[in-house]
Amino acid sequence: MSPDDHAYPPVGRARPHESGTTTVPSVCPHDCTSTCALDVERLSNTRIGRVRGSMRNDYTAGVICEKVARYAERIHHPDRLMKPLRRVGPKGSKQFAEISWNDALDIVAEQFIAKARQHGSETIWPYYYAGTMGLVQRDGINRLRHAMKYSRWFSTICVTLSDTGWIAGVGAKRGADVREVDEHSELVVIWGGNPVNTQVNVMTHAMKAKKRGAKLVVVDPYRTGTADQADVHLAVRPGTDGALAVGVMHVLFKEGYADWDYLRKYTDAPDELAAHVASRTPEWASEITGLSVEEIVSFARLYGQSKASFIRCHHGFSRSRNGAANMHAVTCLPAVTGAWQYKGGGALYGHTGMYPIDKTLIDGLDMVDTSIRDLDQSRLGPILTNDPAALKNGPPVTGMLIQNTNPAMVCPELELVHKGFKREDLFVCVHEQFMTETAAFADIVLPATMFLEHDDFYTASGHTFFQVAKAVIDAPGECRENHYVISELAKRLGAKHRGFDMSVWEIMDETLKVSKMWDAETNWQKGGQDFHLGFETSHFLDGFAWPDKKFRFKPDWAAYGGRGKEMPVLPDHFDVIDNATEDKPFRLVAAPARTFLNSTFTETPSSQKREVRPTALLNPDDCTAMGIVEGERLEIGNERGRTIVNAKPRAGQQKGVVVVEGIWPNRNFETGIGINALTSADPGWPNGGAVFHDTAVWIRKAS
Repeated sequence: MSPDDHAYPPVGRARPHESGTTTVPSVCPHDCTSTCALDVERLSNTRIGRVRGSMRNDYTAGVICEKVARYAERIHHPDRLMKPLRRVGPKGSKQFAEISWNDALDIVAEQFIAKARQHGSETIWPYYYAGTMGLVQRDGINRLRHAMKYSRWFSTICVTLSDTGWIAGVGAKRGADVREVDEHSELVVIWGGNPVNTQVNVMTHAMKAKKRGAKLVVVDPYRTGTADQADVHLAVRPGTDGALAVGVMHVLFKEGYADWDYLRKYTDAPDELAAHVASRTPEWASEITGLSVEEIVSFARLYGQSKASFIRCHHGFSRSRNGAANMHAVTCLPAVTGAWQYKGGGALYGHTGMYPIDKTLIDGLDMVDTSIRDLDQSRLGPILTNDPAALKNGPPVTGMLIQNTNPAMVCPELELVHKGFKREDLFVCVHEQFMTETAAFADIVLPATMFLEHDDFYTASGHTFFQVAKAVIDAPGECRENHYVISELAKRLGAKHRGFDMSVWEIMDETLKVSKMWDAETNWQKGGQDFHLGFETSHFLDGFAWPDKKFRFKPDWAAYGGRGKEMPVLPDHFDVIDNATEDKPFRLVAAPARTFLNSTFTETPSSQKREVRPTALLNPDDCTAMGIVEGERLEIGNERGRTIVNAKPRAGQQKGVVVVEGIWPNRNFETGIGINALTSADPGWPNGGAVFHDTAVWIRKAS
């Protein structure tokens, strides 16, 4: 459907709703690949009512998650930060005094200048992530970074492993359109994700297909809400998805489901792959994955018999040390069967590689100095505790500006993160919406806007629309947008770039003009610009995104990072995971909760009510063997840390697998520290990436 069919009235022209309020358009900015088109009830210039999914975007199709539907609960929360604050007590004490914006920004600039004078500019590390996915408000911090020659940013906490694995075979981050699933897919495979919790729109389209008669298969280590809706649930051991994919390929080749005409035309090494997987039998895969031989063979046959088979690859299985290899192995399946040839077939991980957006002005890419070190965001704990390797043998980090993330809750190795934030020589400014765990460690806290209170524009990963959003209501109190903070600090620091002197709307308009996209007003009026590439290109029938146009069964892993040469030449089980041991017999998956989004929404009453408390989901046989009953307090830990959760027997996962859903605030744990105290800051292969679902732990009854 063309965006021209979705013309939407300007904010100033009211669209009546049942209640008589004004309904205005917006876009969800939160860390989810849906980037939903929204209809927001505007009750006044300062208050909203209900938030609904919009029909102007046929991927959103009127459906949004329950978290954002109740966004009024968050945006009008009584605990929102409203004024700048200066720390007057110990770090982490939450003892602050109000201060003016000018004084707060002056202090930040003075501290950054003094720190840089002492240690060099690389001692300052602007730190951010995906609390907003808006390109100007989120990424403008990089313009300040590059202008001041502060330490560069290696973004690893979410998509590095999965991006690498997908691109290694396909060549670009794009794929088939999920909207095809509704009418054309014979089989839908949701692999490594729980969209019931994390991306409800995938379920909307998958369930349309299922209602039509398509089969739904879910591959996930535990019985999620998504798995409950499936015809088949394959509960693999964490980190063994690659072995399952290779075992399936064995059957596809052996039983004649491989499309050799397609393989010869579109892939690089089909004969080598067929010979390689000949020894990777279902029995071999069963030993590694914990699935039965029958489950593996049955799934392989179902996949092979379904011409229009669609795999929706998610981020879950990639958050493992071998995640890139696992993702690549899964992407090989539609290349073996030739599923890409059919409408409703192929695969999708994300679409962000299709947008022609030029971010030079936003990020200050015309000022990048590649001699400046880049620091890995996932290794914040080692960095703040002065690990030489993590610091790239450079100066300590002694100054930070943190926007759009809460690392004292969401980063791996929380014990180290907290220890680092307590350093007296570390100056931290946090620009935030609530007094988060990270804000509590700050020296200066600045009150931030939420997405309905500022302008921005958004790519999407789950769909193909590029969308512009205008502020819906005025910001409360003294809350200021990210762009304001960056621009005001630039003035005080002497940073020079014309982006600091422009408004957000001016930056968007120029960026869109340079990118040869619709201007911001046109995009907003039309409800978004659809960049769907058409069937042939989105299914790579005009070739994969490599010079030879062939899918790569043999990726050049070394091109992505120094440890790439250690990875398998062809798809395989890459056994570098944190395997269970006699001392640590359980494998932990720190999975997303339904009504939290990382640390966002943990403050809203409805989310707290639904999630109840931090809970460990265990196989009932494990509970019986350990004499554990539901609700019992359990101590869970390893060499990195320990915490206490409550037990819940749960069928649908293998023995030796424990799942703790949700990144709960540290205050919700008796130990005062959350589940990420146990997760590792080790980088995944070939070149980094957080490994949140790759953790061996011990479990015992809490004393």
